[in-house]
Amino acid sequence: MKLSYKYVLLLSWVIVLFSCKVPAITSKQENNAVPVAYGNTTDTSNMVKIPWRNYFDDPDLIALIDTALRNNQELNIMLQEIEISKNEVMQRKGEYKPFVNLGAGAGADRAGKYTWDGFSEEDLKANPDKGPKYIGDFRVGAFFSWELDVWKKLRNAQKASVMQFLSAIEGRNFMVTNIIAEIAYAYYELIALDNQLEIIQQNISLQSNVLKVIKQQKDAAKVTQLAVNRFEAQLLNTENLRFAIAQQIIENENRIRFLTGSYAPAIKRNAARFNQMEFKEMQTGIPSQLLVNRPDIRQAELELEAAKINVQVAKANFYPSFRMEAGLGFQAFNPLYVIQPASIVYNLAGDMVAPLINKNAITTTYYNANAQQIQAVYKYEQQILNAYTEVLNQLAKAKNYEKSHEIKAKEVEILLQSVNISNSLFNSARADYLEVLLTQKEALASKMELIEIRKEQLSAKVNMYKALGGGWN
Repeated sequence: MKLSYKYVLLLSWVIVLFSCKVPAITSKQENNAVPVAYGNTTDTSNMVKIPWRNYFDDPDLIALIDTALRNNQELNIMLQEIEISKNEVMQRKGEYKPFVNLGAGAGADRAGKYTWDGFSEEDLKANPDKGPKYIGDFRVGAFFSWELDVWKKLRNAQKASVMQFLSAIEGRNFMVTNIIAEIAYAYYELIALDNQLEIIQQNISLQSNVLKVIKQQKDAAKVTQLAVNRFEAQLLNTENLRFAIAQQIIENENRIRFLTGSYAPAIKRNAARFNQMEFKEMQTGIPSQLLVNRPDIRQAELELEAAKINVQVAKANFYPSFRMEAGLGFQAFNPLYVIQPASIVYNLAGDMVAPLINKNAITTTYYNANAQQIQAVYKYEQQILNAYTEVLNQLAKAKNYEKSHEIKAKEVEILLQSVNISNSLFNSARADYLEVLLTQKEALASKMELIEIRKEQLSAKVNMYKALGGGWN
């Protein structure tokens, strides 16, 4: 008998060990190495440390950003995602602790007359002196259950949920950065459009005055109707530009209303500040600072850590699980006898369960967890590369548009002089009206382009702050 018992015990352990065999997988290690500098400089000074209220010094823009951080629906949705992740952490934390439940119940049953239970019940009723009258089943007690976290599966699941919670916080920070950048860009584009509209209005006034002169000269037989028609067509073309600019202004105002989550009747701004804004030297620091400052990189890093832990959770499914259950309470067939020492009932049990045959489900879960971990590695590396590329692009954009603005400003100055010269020459009959038309057209186009270039400079200012990871703290 002892030999048989040992044999069965040995066979049980062999089966358990066989069932615990884990399939081989190929994991991937992340690479977060970045260049030492963006160029030749290794200065660690970084403008990302400047609070956004100081970086964007326009009071109207600051007010819009404050409104957005309170009312933006997408941001508020993200805050609820954080609450959900927080609750998930609490849930996971409780799974590896013992469960104790209090319970009570009452019931009545009627056994068939020609069954042993029915016969005993009838006998008891016929002879009540043998015992109390049968009524039913009454019970009250506490019930205990606990899954022993031998392989740290439940604790690792809780750690993974913590990483997801922290990742959600970084996702919120990244959204704040994006919202601030979107509002700043829309605001700068709006005041750029205001300035373009003002230039168009000035040109309409100028061209109207020139058209009056041309008509007078036509009446004096100095020019033909062709000249009048060409100048009038140019005026109509300029007036038509006004409606396209007005439509863009409306769309930008509505975009800002959407981002701020408000129905403000007017977007307060001062278009005169557009040409007064200063562009300071951009302090980008070094690329390795992106790993700390960019919320999307930190989010990807935390998601990667969670994915690694989930692989360990999935691996633990191949190992035996141990569970303990116990109960303590009172049970009797008559409520008068429930709370008595003789009615005490208790139980204590433990079991071990291990997968043996058809492990496709847990194997698939394990493979998928590993694949998701590899995905997280690629995503993390992609975020780092994307951040580095964005900084390089905005550095180049800031430098190129600074030079472009200098050259275009000189071009505008020369063309404005040319407009005055062409008008004087035309009035003294030393220039053809076509020269006046062409010069006015070129001057208008160059002034509009100058505003576009300055808008791109402001865009570089906004995008560089965003690319470095500023705005969320």
